[in-house]
Amino acid sequence: MPDAPATQLYLISPLDVSGSFADRLARAIDAAHPAMPVAAFQLRLKDVDQHAAARLAEPLQAVCRDREVAFIVNDSIALARRIKADGVHLGQGDGTVQEAREALGREAQIGVTCHASRHLAMEAGEAGADYVAFGAFFPSTTKASEHRAEPALVEWWHQLMEIPCVAIGGITPANCRALVTAGADFLAVSAAVWSGDEAAAVRAFGEAVAP
Repeated sequence: MPDAPATQLYLISPLDVSGSFADRLARAIDAAHPAMPVAAFQLRLKDVDQHAAARLAEPLQAVCRDREVAFIVNDSIALARRIKADGVHLGQGDGTVQEAREALGREAQIGVTCHASRHLAMEAGEAGADYVAFGAFFPSTTKASEHRAEPALVEWWHQLMEIPCVAIGGITPANCRALVTAGADFLAVSAAVWSGDEAAAVRAFGEAVAP
């Protein structure tokens, strides 16, 4: 088996995943360039009750399952457990790694938002997180952020730690190379993909870093 590319894509959903979004997700994953395949998809919903969220998740989970892409739920340990997601992504106020591990089991992928903080990242790693997320690296139209991270933070983490790191926040094909060079394991992207032709956008990330 060849080694996986050094940096892979981590797609984050738009807030509206109804209608034909499952088809868009399939197109995006299938269009990925070999230099940067899609490794994970995060379902990010706001103000949607758990029953509705579970219904919305079902076709998207099927797309990911068929393509061996990890299906991660944002914020909600309860929803992740209910739909048997592959994991959960926790903000600083969404519960602890220990709570998520007890609810979801040893195999679950648990990620933690660490903003631009080395301290929070070290704490998450010590708590047993499977990955840490740093950002925002660039201005983002998807989510307001008070925190601005620099590629040097990714480089520091990559050199010291074995736990993977995700870079997030305003990342596009045009600006992603510095984060790849710094050692980001995953680039979390949303608006750069879903605001236009998702297949072309996903492929453009790989083309931006391909040899």
